[in-house]
Amino acid sequence: MSPSRLLDRREITDTVARLAGEIARDHPDGVVLVCVLKGALIFLADLARSISAVPVTLDFISISRYAPDSGRVKITQDLERDITGLDVVVVEDLVDTGLTLAYLLRLLEERGARRVRVCALLDRPVRRIVPLEVHYRGLEIPDIYVLGYGLHHADLYRNLPEVYEADRTVVGENPAAYVAELYGKVPG
Repeated sequence: MSPSRLLDRREITDTVARLAGEIARDHPDGVVLVCVLKGALIFLADLARSISAVPVTLDFISISRYAPDSGRVKITQDLERDITGLDVVVVEDLVDTGLTLAYLLRLLEERGARRVRVCALLDRPVRRIVPLEVHYRGLEIPDIYVLGYGLHHADLYRNLPEVYEADRTVVGENPAAYVAELYGKVPG
């Protein structure tokens, strides 16, 4: 199965602008955008540039699982700033089971953030294990495998400017299976 385009550049730009407007409206005094590395980095950069009506500060956190499907995580890179009393929006590329994000939200609330919200480019609630609210949702997707615009397989495809639906089995067997095809589709 060849990958098919899920979101093109225009759709991503429009989605980012809509989400930026919603965040600015809800946080007139400013907001701290916390990027969950690495996947959300490209989305965060576009989102932060699109929020021009209120002050924005950026911070980064990286989390890894102790063991796959264990639900246990560890922080591999922590925030640099104190978030006590601040409005925080956690920026994610894709919300899936919710296990890691639920842990992160609890952690940020315990650190004294005034309000913690979630912004996700893509939300796949069909796989949700832990109930949680995605306050700023770009697009709800079914149980499909996606690549591009920060989303990756074996660290490939992150830099594609669009989001593609791909076959999980194909890239599982050969991570570079779509490299020639997808990078050949990128307009000049």
